[in-house]
Amino acid sequence: MTDASRRRFLAGGLALSAGGLAMSRLALAAADGEQRFVFVILRGALDGLTAVPPVGDPAYAGLRREIAVPPVGAEGGALRLDGTFGLHPSFGFLGELWQARQLAVLHAVASPYRERSHFDGQDVLESGLARPHATQTGWLNRALAQIGGAPRREAGVALGANIPLVMRGPSAVASWSPSRLAMLDDDTLQRLGDLYAGDPLLSQRLADALSADAIAMSARADAAQDAEAGMAVKAGAARQAGAAQVIETVKAAAGFLRRPDGPRVAVFDTTGWDTHANEGGAQGQLALRLRALDAGLRSLRDGLGPVWDRTAVLVATEFGRTAAVNGTRGTDHGTGAAAFLLGGAVQGGRVIADWPGLSASSLYAGRDLAPTQDLRAVMKSVLRDHLGVPQRHLDGVVFPDSGGVPYLNGLVRG
Repeated sequence: MTDASRRRFLAGGLALSAGGLAMSRLALAAADGEQRFVFVILRGALDGLTAVPPVGDPAYAGLRREIAVPPVGAEGGALRLDGTFGLHPSFGFLGELWQARQLAVLHAVASPYRERSHFDGQDVLESGLARPHATQTGWLNRALAQIGGAPRREAGVALGANIPLVMRGPSAVASWSPSRLAMLDDDTLQRLGDLYAGDPLLSQRLADALSADAIAMSARADAAQDAEAGMAVKAGAARQAGAAQVIETVKAAAGFLRRPDGPRVAVFDTTGWDTHANEGGAQGQLALRLRALDAGLRSLRDGLGPVWDRTAVLVATEFGRTAAVNGTRGTDHGTGAAAFLLGGAVQGGRVIADWPGLSASSLYAGRDLAPTQDLRAVMKSVLRDHLGVPQRHLDGVVFPDSGGVPYLNGLVRG
């Protein structure tokens, strides 16, 4: 690639769901003022090279082979962003926001974390510090105290079984749970296995439980004389349960954020983005999840009504995925990722990417999209320019390891 095409930093700009999102939690934090901010965490490592395919990069199609998203203009092809990047065709709503200049896209971004553990990567993403497990509080909670307004008994409310790390800290938050729990997906089960791996008793109990579940599933499938159909029924039921929970959560979120005296800051998290096998490209497993995410974000916009014009939504994941497709038609844990900034308050219609390219010599560790921008730059800039958090507090308390991370001007309107 030429230097001009590689360095695609478009100055001053940036950048829930239906079927397939198995778990969703939402935290809402009360703060004074008119602006709203929503942080959406995609747990499991979203494949940014499928969500925002660099269809203009000459190495893309060869690396992705059967899961490559077709180029702009082809059947099932990407939605055009510019000469290098497109949006996945499942992102119909995001495409509308792009045309309305209410969506900005970041690519080749990452937190400071450079390993490949979901738990550690999510910890860094939510804590705001450079290394995992360095604190028990989250960057968004630490920012709340500086947003301003009269003191409140509770700074926010968390929708879900637990308050996510990003919202834990000195600012009190209440909790609210949706009326139904979604079924566990394979990503959640895998993470539980990783968590219990060092404990012989718990790991054996989990293995026994999964074995019993597998036997029961097999029996049901045998009774139906079609094991594959049995798995499909289970997957469909999981998607429906996840869709119902997420829609309920989105409606609750919009209701809280619409209130003039209600919360101003929200956090969603969803799981199921760990696509090691049978990921698919324009169609398939990941496409369904992207379509679900797109539908959830549309529902959030519709539910917020006029408040949308004062809202910024950041969608991010703990790390990206490998540049090349693996032997099971999926992708493994990587580094550089894609993120989205959207909302009526966003200066959109732009891509922010210091694009490193996908040639063999450009890949990080010989396998991943190289990260060229720190995700904390976006977080700091939105907090400062959209919610009015003082820069000295951001650099000293909210993101204390980020002194060398520059701010990005012009991400939000006004």
